[in-house]
Amino acid sequence: MKKNNSAVILLSGGQDSTTCLAWAKTKFDKVYALTLHYGQLHKIELESAKKIAKLNKVPLKIYKTDLFKEFTKNALLNKEIAIKAPKNKLPSTFVPGRNLIFLSIAAIYAKQLGITNIITGVCQTDYSGYPDCRDDFVKSLETTISLAMETSFKIHTPLMWLTKAETVKLMQQLGKIELLKYSHTCYKGSRPACGKCPACLLRLKGFKEAGIKDPIKYVD
Repeated sequence: MKKNNSAVILLSGGQDSTTCLAWAKTKFDKVYALTLHYGQLHKIELESAKKIAKLNKVPLKIYKTDLFKEFTKNALLNKEIAIKAPKNKLPSTFVPGRNLIFLSIAAIYAKQLGITNIITGVCQTDYSGYPDCRDDFVKSLETTISLAMETSFKIHTPLMWLTKAETVKLMQQLGKIELLKYSHTCYKGSRPACGKCPACLLRLKGFKEAGIKDPIKYVD
């Protein structure tokens, strides 16, 4: 990886994408952030993305796409659907096609900038059971997008094989742990975070196992 390369990062405003942004700043000379407003109920993360991008002096583009709520039913887009994570079944928070579309949009944006590096915070070690967070999916899509646009894209997934605890430790090593206080993880879109939804529990588990205090506040 050459230091003078540029990259486009999918920045949701969450813990993982914020960590990826801190990582990207050490690997690339210029980083552009892309945030997708897709009708998520926890749209507070959009404000987190703005704050995090500003603090890192990274240009941010927010793109709105409403197609998911037109075609899918899940707990992240519909408040009438309960947040559940049953064993051996997809969580009710899974948004079909989200990473497929997000990475495709990121590639289109990157191509216009003359950039071939795309960064996403997906992970299949400690994750929520989403099939589009797996390494085989990312590698497959990297090939497909490259063929579709006649451009050799590289999708970077720095967190793919890290546990949540290792992700927290990575942020500490990067000297950016305090940046996570501006990130948003809670599916309920609340601040302080609920501390009970699957996303909060996974985040709390990671910080506990890392032996590091989470800088965000939770409901008592």
